[in-house]
Amino acid sequence: RAEPEDTRQKHQTVPQQQVCTRDHCPQEDKSGPDGAEKKHQCLVCKKRFGTTRDLQTHIRVHTGEKPYSCSSCGKTFSDQSNLIRHRRTHTGMKPYSCSTCGKTFSCQSNLIRHSRIHTGVKPYSCSTCNKAFIQRVALITHMRTHTGEKPYSCSSCGKTFSDRSNLNTHMRAHTGEKPYSCSTCGKTFSDQSSLIRHRGTHTGVKPYSCLTCNKSFLYKYQLKKHMRTHGGQCTELDGKQSV
Repeated sequence: RAEPEDTRQKHQTVPQQQVCTRDHCPQEDKSGPDGAEKKHQCLVCKKRFGTTRDLQTHIRVHTGEKPYSCSSCGKTFSDQSNLIRHRRTHTGMKPYSCSTCGKTFSCQSNLIRHSRIHTGVKPYSCSTCNKAFIQRVALITHMRTHTGEKPYSCSSCGKTFSDRSNLNTHMRAHTGEKPYSCSTCGKTFSDQSSLIRHRGTHTGVKPYSCLTCNKSFLYKYQLKKHMRTHGGQCTELDGKQSV
């Protein structure tokens, strides 16, 4: 099948002999899951592939070559399938749908992750505390609670964060941006959690509950203050909700 006009670029020839410096490229078995022999081997990292095309795509990991470019924004990719998925961000096309709730997605991997919400499958677990997660990125973020790593820093004040989303929320303290607005009264907020708490003033929902006496509160600090009357620490029954 002919490539789209905006992806048809000249492919570079990769040298046949190179020395691999990437220790994360594992050597694979010589046969695939169906038992078929993987005849095509990368001379850089010794990884094997069943087809010449798969080998050529893989070699771009080493060369950095990205011959496929988006005609809308110019972003480049190492293989055509990634370009096809990317272009759906411009077209709005979502060909993959959830058989349980009908939600649609632009790529199959997102559908697979979403389906775990329904199945309850959490394939990524923490080796330190055994807490499990639906997504690998959530596990990586969680692991920083054990290591203390905070790789994201604010360019304005230098404050560091373990999660990029927390940095983005913090940055709004400097920019004044408040992208979350209440559909009832129009009040705006810099982060979604503040909006959720605010909406409780309209709905009467109090998400923080005391496990000792079942009294509920709109804000977490109110629950913490209340728990002192029991001589204990804050225990949340239902600390998070969705908008």
